[in-house]
Amino acid sequence: MSWIGATVAAALLGVAAVAYLFWYFRWEQRQTTGMAYYGRSLADRRALKRQIRMLSLPAIPVLRTLVAISRSRQTMPVVDYDGVSGPPRVSTPEVFARARQYCPQPEDVFVATQMRCGTTWMQQVVYQIVTNGRGEFSEAGRTHLYAVSPWIEGVNSVSISDAPVVGMRPTRLIKTHLPASHCPYGAEAKYIYVARHPVSCFASIVDFNHSMLGPLLPPVETMATWFTSDQMYWLPWPRHVDGWWRWSLERANVLFVHFEEMKRDLGGVIDRVAVFLGVELSEDERGLIARKCSFAYMKEHEEVFEMAPPTMFSVSGGQFLRSGKETRDADVTPAIRQRILDYCRDSLRGRAYPAGRFYPDLTDS
Repeated sequence: MSWIGATVAAALLGVAAVAYLFWYFRWEQRQTTGMAYYGRSLADRRALKRQIRMLSLPAIPVLRTLVAISRSRQTMPVVDYDGVSGPPRVSTPEVFARARQYCPQPEDVFVATQMRCGTTWMQQVVYQIVTNGRGEFSEAGRTHLYAVSPWIEGVNSVSISDAPVVGMRPTRLIKTHLPASHCPYGAEAKYIYVARHPVSCFASIVDFNHSMLGPLLPPVETMATWFTSDQMYWLPWPRHVDGWWRWSLERANVLFVHFEEMKRDLGGVIDRVAVFLGVELSEDERGLIARKCSFAYMKEHEEVFEMAPPTMFSVSGGQFLRSGKETRDADVTPAIRQRILDYCRDSLRGRAYPAGRFYPDLTDS
């Protein structure tokens, strides 16, 4: 009888633990969707992180146990919309459709990238340029970049309709990872695209998703398979970059920039973006903008730039601005590096983007 009782008690405890885990995930999602997180003050965001850390303590071992029992997941979770995949907790087919149907306005400046290619950095560059270096995240309800800049196909930011127009050049600053084929286009809007070496992009994606997903992250070899497949979020790197490159050749309102340019000559990129946006800057303003767009400054103020709401894993040491290195491609194994390079070379063959001009190791010999 005692054996049966112990078995029943263990079963009930297991059921209760799983029920708590499901309750926790629903609670966390309510606290972080839309402006529920980014609309809070900095103090309130810190308080929520402490609450997440406390409430997730019973949930983390349960989740780790479930992951250990079932190691069958072979790839990243996706939602699909018209041939484009995205992360389930970030977007939905309905949000993708709404983004695609948006009618861009003359005051809109889109910052577009494949993920982890300098999006937040360029958002800050544009924000500081249009505010002549005086942009701050200190107003009530505007204490985070995502409270100012909507992510058009994401669920965790201010909405387009509620986004403020900022700066002396009235600007609505919009983030997107959408490929050119799915991004809403307006002839009077402005578009700035940032490309980054594909292996550096991959290394940063792995770090970011590890900080957000913890033990839920697939093995790095599986991540490489996903990265070099059509299931890659927002299309694979070669198709994404090529589509935006072609837009930049065909349309004067599209500026194409490389992440590595920003690392080597941030001042020069600031000047290019300012001219593109029609903003005149004094030398003092250029210096102020360069300082506020430096890795050191953004790292010091990381809490106003964090790119995703907190999870049970990110509050335990996840970092959004990881290293600021140009050569992240050196952080992956030679085998995975070669696999990504070979895939990108093959996929870019016959396309418009001149990869070898910017990345010699992508030269199609």
